[in-house]
Amino acid sequence: MNIMQRYAAYLRVSTKAQKLDGLGMSSQEQVVGDFVARQGGELVGIFREVESGAKTDQDRPALSEALAVAKKMKATLIVAKLDRLSRNAEFLLRLQNSNVSFVCCDCPNVDKFTVGILALVAQRERELISERTKAALQAAKRRGKVLGSRNPVLQVLRMNEGCRRAKESFMSEIRPVIAEIKSSGVDTLQGIADCLNRRGIRSRSGGLWHPSTVRRVRLTPA
Repeated sequence: MNIMQRYAAYLRVSTKAQKLDGLGMSSQEQVVGDFVARQGGELVGIFREVESGAKTDQDRPALSEALAVAKKMKATLIVAKLDRLSRNAEFLLRLQNSNVSFVCCDCPNVDKFTVGILALVAQRERELISERTKAALQAAKRRGKVLGSRNPVLQVLRMNEGCRRAKESFMSEIRPVIAEIKSSGVDTLQGIADCLNRRGIRSRSGGLWHPSTVRRVRLTPA
């Protein structure tokens, strides 16, 4: 008799704003739910946290709780993306040596041998981002540029307009592709998502396509 695989989901966003709008959490929950459903598994708990990825599990009570439940229930810790778990190499290496199995939806083939390499790469990426940001700020100061916005309201409006234009550009590019897939006889949301993934086309967030992401494209007004 097959035993249903249990999963404990850990969802994390880095800012309070992401928690308030719900987009970060809800998209991660959708990815995790789709993955568990495809595996025929069972979610024994969903643990949500708003915290910096650079912190360790001692600084993140929701993650500590997720690990404890995973151990107790003999469940696999599941996250939507590897960087949702942490960008701290030391922490990921400790997880590697723990008794908790884990899976990342965007890297399902990652195991205890490869996660160490990925952890080091993620840590270096975080360090490089910080170094580039500091260098850019210092260069701007040397040029006499005043840092910060003198009109924060206008700055927010410009940012929102930029996001809107980026979304419209993506939609205009992906809709013809979906139309071409449908013309070949594929009309289900899952079928369209599978075709897009096989072609190596990423969703607007840079991840894999799912029925929910295809639905959003189809329902968004042109």
